[in-house]
Amino acid sequence: MTDSKTPTARGIARPWPTPRTLRDLHLYLAVFFAPSILFFALTGALQLFGLHESHGSDYRPPSVIEKLSQVHIHQRYALKPTRPRPATAAKPAEKGAPAKTEAKEPSTLAIQVFFLGTALGLALASLLGLWIGLTQGRLRKVSAVLAALGTVLPILLVALQ
Repeated sequence: MTDSKTPTARGIARPWPTPRTLRDLHLYLAVFFAPSILFFALTGALQLFGLHESHGSDYRPPSVIEKLSQVHIHQRYALKPTRPRPATAAKPAEKGAPAKTEAKEPSTLAIQVFFLGTALGLALASLLGLWIGLTQGRLRKVSAVLAALGTVLPILLVALQ
């Protein structure tokens, strides 16, 4: 059975994993997943305000935003399937049935703004982490390869569906 401590050249036991090993693991995971974190933060920010959906006849989002939101929601790069329009003729109300009134929901602007700040903060933190990982330290080449893999691999997986 192995011990959780590994001997060093001096015979002094050091804990495993060492702080350096943990920092390296953190760096590898961060640069690999940063492109996906950026993607989900930015597309999520668009979805907070419904910019990925049509709103009546006055707003139609660009198709690339619709497709990217489909990747975010359903993991496929395609336009949202169109639903058939309901018939315009309304059924007559039954006698004695109360008329339906649509209750307005309370404003969610405050929470939307908070989550927008969260999404932008996450995107900025990811960008800063990528910059640090790619420009500082001894593992720049490994970081660049992992960042490239973290960018290309999800694109390939979505494209090959």
